[in-house]
Amino acid sequence: MAVFDTALGPCAFAWGDAGVVGVQLPEGDAFHTLRRLARRFPDAAEHAVPATLQDAMAGIVALLAGGSDDLAHVGLDMTGVPAFHRRVYALARAISPGATSTYGEIASRLGNPLLAREVGQALGGNPFPIVVPCHRVLAAGGRMGGFSAPGGVDTKRRMLEMENAAAVAQRSLFDCEG
Repeated sequence: MAVFDTALGPCAFAWGDAGVVGVQLPEGDAFHTLRRLARRFPDAAEHAVPATLQDAMAGIVALLAGGSDDLAHVGLDMTGVPAFHRRVYALARAISPGATSTYGEIASRLGNPLLAREVGQALGGNPFPIVVPCHRVLAAGGRMGGFSAPGGVDTKRRMLEMENAAAVAQRSLFDCEG
């Protein structure tokens, strides 16, 4: 695993032979970010990022600096990830930087609009935040909904603002209407 600086703060990821196994958004500083990731992957040791993952790291850094990399090139090791979650993550990965979707829209694309809550739960347990862009999935009506990463909804809003997501301006209108 490795920690690296981004415009959002220090991020980290862990990897295996099949790709990235987990991503950690900032926990305040590099030490705490890496410690949080180490709790999820206790057998992982800190290493330099291998050449095969340099593009993944660079893509995350660029995206969090306002770039447009969709990170589709980042290989993920989804061993142990339930099939339903894999389907949700695939749909979330199809949302381009600067765009958003809703839990209900993803549920409908899965074939059952009544699965919006389950979509939210799958995204709430997303082990690959930013690579699987759960921050681009909003509640009905363009509301922020929840966000399980450190900083909660404020982090989600900040990530969307970094991407200049159209829904952020829409959300501001809803917030002002009270």
